[in-house]
Amino acid sequence: LGTGLTECILSGMLSVSGKKVLHMDRNKYYGGESASLTPLEELFTKFSVPNPDESYGRGRDWNVDLIPKFLMAQGQLVKLLIHTGVTRYLEFKSIEGSYVMGKSGKISKVPADEKEALSSDLMGLFEKRRFKNFLVYVQEFDLENPATWKDVDPHKTTCEELYKKYGLDENTCDFVGHALALYRNDDYRNQPCLEAINRIKLYSNSLAKYGKSPYLYPLYGLGELPQGFARLSAIYGGTYMLDKPVDEIVMEGGKVVGVRSGGETAKCKQVYCDPTYVKDQVKKIGQVVRCICLLDHPIPNTKDALSTQIIIPQKQVNRKSDIYVTMVSYTTQVASKGWFVAMVSTNVETDNPEAEIQPGINLLGPIKQKFLQVSDVFEPLADGLSSQVFISKSYDATSHFETTCLDVLDIFKRGTGEDFDFTKVKHTLEDEV
Repeated sequence: LGTGLTECILSGMLSVSGKKVLHMDRNKYYGGESASLTPLEELFTKFSVPNPDESYGRGRDWNVDLIPKFLMAQGQLVKLLIHTGVTRYLEFKSIEGSYVMGKSGKISKVPADEKEALSSDLMGLFEKRRFKNFLVYVQEFDLENPATWKDVDPHKTTCEELYKKYGLDENTCDFVGHALALYRNDDYRNQPCLEAINRIKLYSNSLAKYGKSPYLYPLYGLGELPQGFARLSAIYGGTYMLDKPVDEIVMEGGKVVGVRSGGETAKCKQVYCDPTYVKDQVKKIGQVVRCICLLDHPIPNTKDALSTQIIIPQKQVNRKSDIYVTMVSYTTQVASKGWFVAMVSTNVETDNPEAEIQPGINLLGPIKQKFLQVSDVFEPLADGLSSQVFISKSYDATSHFETTCLDVLDIFKRGTGEDFDFTKVKHTLEDEV
């Protein structure tokens, strides 16, 4: 139920593994919470803003994501896309730059290899050397080969201890944790460092793949992803129904047996859905604020990049969670010529969310039109094993899909009783081209 990205990936995975899938959505369009709105008028209507004037070009040249996210080039989502064969319906473009805000309040390119480290303005000369040694250590680290651990026990040594071992200063730890390992707060520092090492490796390997940044983005917006999975599911005999209200999830003896829409009931053994379909089976764990900004210029200080990401680590702006800025434009087919769509998002921490994202808004330069939305974040109360109703989590404030993938894989395991086997993924994106 619901054609958000999480549900669509699961639907594709289950169809490919031979399950019979019926996929319903109460909306007329694909994507649920993670839809891309087109034409542009739809976006203005959704936020009750008077229609755009002619300076915005053709309305149907726009595809504006409600939830902005990028894909890590070597990340799990790309592997899932390849495994299920959805990549034949999609085309990706590399995001041009990845930036982080340093202690001076200015933004700098995230240094991800030795050469960039030595030319970065985020660090002084001696710090650069220490950071370079740290990067080399991470790159050469191999879990299977303890000789590469160098007196570090990846299962016991904390990140804090690893940083100290390499003498990294606070500022460097900040961008390593938030811009390379993509942690959202600093809790990770007291945990064993294996996960952080793997996250930094993922960033570097993804970067090595296409050069400018580790991120990819589908042409015509993220709304293309759910639609790709819908096509895939159909090939494997799945059925999609849009604009179909879900009136009741029918239970017998604590187990799901069907879904009722009006006078019809579809019988089933399992239900996979997003939190909006089962409000009594989820709990609210917070809120995310997202602000969509339409610009007629690139973001200042990003070398006129036509697509980019900026991370503002929480410490730089005295917060508990990071602020993410993503920007895509007419080159990714989501706006008409000469236009840019920027999105600022973060976890809500006060009763004035608009003020919380201001540090991100301040980086954008003049804004033609902005749309603010605050969304509740839900997670399921139960794991679904007894009821066979498997509920996904709401999308978080991060600007990449790795957390969404963890949820997909977790639900897949609970629903099928087995881990998804990534070794089945034999080819890469290049083979598809």
